[in-house]
Amino acid sequence: MTVGLRGLPGKIVVVAGAATGIGAATAKRLGAEGCSVVVGDVAAEAAQQTADALVAAGGQAVARTFDLADPSSVAALIEFAAATYSGVDAIFNVGADMGAVRADTDVVDIDFELWDRVMAVNLRGYVACMKYVIPQLLSRSGGVVVDMSSAAAFQGEPARPAYATAKAGIGKASRRTSSCRAKIAGSAQQLDARRLGDAMRAPRRLTADRRAGPAGPPSRTSARPR
Repeated sequence: MTVGLRGLPGKIVVVAGAATGIGAATAKRLGAEGCSVVVGDVAAEAAQQTADALVAAGGQAVARTFDLADPSSVAALIEFAAATYSGVDAIFNVGADMGAVRADTDVVDIDFELWDRVMAVNLRGYVACMKYVIPQLLSRSGGVVVDMSSAAAFQGEPARPAYATAKAGIGKASRRTSSCRAKIAGSAQQLDARRLGDAMRAPRRLTADRRAGPAGPPSRTSARPR
């Protein structure tokens, strides 16, 4: 039995890395829940297929080709989403260069060009998504940032040091971002970067007027006018 997710109809969600796998499945579920979905991915044809599947199922979706390793391309993705649907309510960052991950051997043999590629996509790309989407969320007085991490961030493995380091970095970046404070038009704002399940159940965690106490990791920090 599929359980409905409250509060999602009408929300505008960017899925950054939605052509296949977890990203595509999430995009389809969000579409089924009544969201308008921007299907972003470097794989243009696969992204279009995912968007077409959402539309065929009765949802609203558009595909947009972008490169997670290129900050200007990330910025263009967010601008496109805001222009297409008049704003952004949430983003799910889930993209990865799986070819680079599969070549991620061990710290002795690793090629530093590969290391840099993994960091550019799997870590800096996520930070770029947060950098460019947060102003959009704040302008609507609410929203959600969801960053996909991995058990690899916590486990000891004989391989994939670049991937594991990037995923650990995502956790730290999300927690730091969740503690940021910004004042827009005299109103204090709060950002809460949360796990996917929590975010989908409570889809407006970047708020202007609601205050919440700590609720476990990632940490949540209230922002009040000073």
